[in-house]
Amino acid sequence: MNQCFQIQVNGESRESRAGTTVADLLRDLDIKPDRVAVEVNLEIVDKGVFAQRSLQEGDRIEIISFIGGGR
Repeated sequence: MNQCFQIQVNGESRESRAGTTVADLLRDLDIKPDRVAVEVNLEIVDKGVFAQRSLQEGDRIEIISFIGGGR
């Protein structure tokens, strides 16, 4: 059975399913994991554990993209 629950991603409510990881969320949002930092409930998640870090009901996720540039 695929149980669903609510999370917040960058301040917006989103439905997720049991077993979803940070890596799954990034894939669902079409975000490349090598150019972002992810915070779950105010804790930065190491890129090396994106595929293991499961999301839970009520989690607050912030995804920050790195933008290249300069002079």
